[in-house]
Order: sequence, then structure tokens, then C-alpha cells
Amino acid sequence: MNDASSSLIEAAQTLASDSVSTYDAEVTLAEAIEHGQLAASIKRWATEQWEGRQLPGNLDRRQTFIARIDLEAWIKQRTCNP
Repeated sequence: MNDASSSLIEAAQTLASDSVSTYDAEVTLAEAIEHGQLAASIKRWATEQWEGRQLPGNLDRRQTFIARIDLEAWIKQRTCNP
């Protein structure tokens, strides 16, 4: 989208580690978006259009965008309240 936001997959890649796969990070982000804990500009797949592993809410990992400021606030909140 722009420098101020990341696609869901880009955001997940920043959260991935040796113990958390990119897919697991995508699922965590998708669940936070679906539960209203993380704001995002959402694009959903129709079930019959799905490519690869499905995410909660049929979110399109490449066309769902998260503002970096929102992602940073969400990460900070999770760190303070595990």
C-alpha cells in the first residue's frame, strides 16, 4: 500500500521467529483483525477463490493492509498484557 502500512503477510514476516512461523503469525494477526483488536483495510477471498492455506475470515494476506502505527500499538499492547 505505502510506507506507512504493510500487507498482512509483510506484517506476519516481521513477527515470525524461530518459534513462530510466518503462517502462525498470519493467523494471529487475522484473529486480532477479526476480533476488532487490530485495525486493517480488509480484502476477503470468496471460499472458492482461496489460494494456499486459509486464514480466519478468509482474509487475503496480500491485499489486507495494516497501518504500521496500529501494528506497533497492537504489539505493544500484547507485550504489556500477554
